[in-house]
Amino acid sequence: MATKDPRELLDAERARLQSIRESLKQETATVTSDGETFSDSSSADQHPADMGTETFELEKDLSIQNNIEASMADVEWALKRLEEGTYGKCEACGRRIPKARLEAMPAARYCIKDQQAAERDRRAA
Repeated sequence: MATKDPRELLDAERARLQSIRESLKQETATVTSDGETFSDSSSADQHPADMGTETFELEKDLSIQNNIEASMADVEWALKRLEEGTYGKCEACGRRIPKARLEAMPAARYCIKDQQAAERDRRAA
C-alpha cells in the first residue's frame, strides 16, 4: 500500500471538520446572541420536557462545536509541524509516529504509548 501524502491527509481532515462546523452553524442558527433559542423568547407555552430536550440538543451541539474547534487547532498545528520538518515525531518522546497511525489520524501529536499516558493523566485530573 502506498503511503499517502501528509499534506493531502491534513487538508482532507480540515475540509471534513469545516463541513461539520458549517452543518452545526446551520443547526444552531436559531440561537440568539445571549444563548437563548427563539422558541425560549416566544410567548407560546412550551412543555418543560420540550424545553429540556431543546436545551440538551443545544448543549450537545456546543460540545461538538468545541471538539471540532480543538480538532481544527490540532490540524493547523500539524500543518505547521509539517512546514518545520517536525511532523511525524512524537511531541513527548521524539520518536517517529508510525505511518499507519498518521494515516488514520493525520494530526496525531503523540505515539500510541504517549497518547495513552496523556489520556490517563487527563482522566486522573
